Amino acid sequence: MMRAPRATRALHPVAWWLWALALAAAASRTLNPLLLSAIIAVAALVVAARRSQAPWAASFRAFLVLGVAVLGVRLVFEALFGAPIPGTTLFTLPEVTLPEWMAGARLGGAVTVEALLAALYSGLQLVAILACVGAANALANPTRLLKSVPGALYEAGVAVVVALTLVPSALAHLQLIREARRLRGQPSRGITSVARTATAVLAGALERSLTLAAAMDSRGFGRLRPLPARERRITATLTLAGLISLLIGGFALLDASTAPLAAVALLTIGAALALIGLHRSNRRAVRSVYRPDPWRWPETVTVASGVIAAAVYTAAAVALPAEMLPVTNPLAWPALPLAPLLATLIAAAPAWVAPPVSSTSGKSTADPVASLAPNDHLPAKAVAA
Repeated sequence: MMRAPRATRALHPVAWWLWALALAAAASRTLNPLLLSAIIAVAALVVAARRSQAPWAASFRAFLVLGVAVLGVRLVFEALFGAPIPGTTLFTLPEVTLPEWMAGARLGGAVTVEALLAALYSGLQLVAILACVGAANALANPTRLLKSVPGALYEAGVAVVVALTLVPSALAHLQLIREARRLRGQPSRGITSVARTATAVLAGALERSLTLAAAMDSRGFGRLRPLPARERRITATLTLAGLISLLIGGFALLDASTAPLAAVALLTIGAALALIGLHRSNRRAVRSVYRPDPWRWPETVTVASGVIAAAVYTAAAVALPAEMLPVTNPLAWPALPLAPLLATLIAAAPAWVAPPVSSTSGKSTADPVASLAPNDHLPAKAVAA
């Protein structure tokens, strides 16, 4: 008997973002290049297995390119301005003598392998975090993500969604402009072509923002239900207290001198107060959602796999500091701790657990932000370019 194919649907966008943020939190707890490379590989695997054909799905490559560029800049700055680290000299740059008041800084001089490896480890951590954020951008539908934002945060949610979709939207619009120029036999390379393309992209972004603003205004965006002054004060106090507690707990968690239990307690109390405040403030919102996205067991497993990775990495950073934060002086091959590696492999579960996406999903939407407003056609200024 032949097995029936799995039903195609898109995973809940909040699940993708929670998974990606948890994986990024795991990457922030280590400088081990082997574990960071494994996190990047897991993010790439999940994106390759579960991304759609929508324009924003190509943003993962852009984030990887950005990460590689940042890594290169980090290595260059370390070679030019980094603090001198004794060790094996790789090459020597012309050194500029700096005044006494700039003691501790240098410009040029001997570049050691140990210094470059330390810069490589820290830069690779940023690449892993960017890869996780890029995976969330490539997998989560921004329009569906906006629908999942609570009514109390809808205004801020629109700004966040528009900001998060800036890169994929610009890439999709740039691709359309290049195709239009090629169809007209115009060059797509060179300084003149780049200037005209950039002008068309900026003009298109301005036109889309005006269209989006007009659509939001015509649909009554920002309309609120009046509440008593006492209710507003209680809600604002709860929300503010929760956010302050979350902020203090986050700093305490990053501070090695603070007890981890105290930091976790502050984070728990802050999250509870913030959720209560948001729930109360949600009464002001006059907004309904048509056919909300379901939350089923694949969403739970996806989020759980990322949370497990973050929890294991956090525990390993305390129990195995030498393996999670390897030193480069003396030179030694970094150890590969087993528990974080297994947790990283568990984080790859969405590649099989998440339902497959339809091959036609997102093809009709050229701009991820334009779906919030009518008229998502190519701007006339872009075609004229």
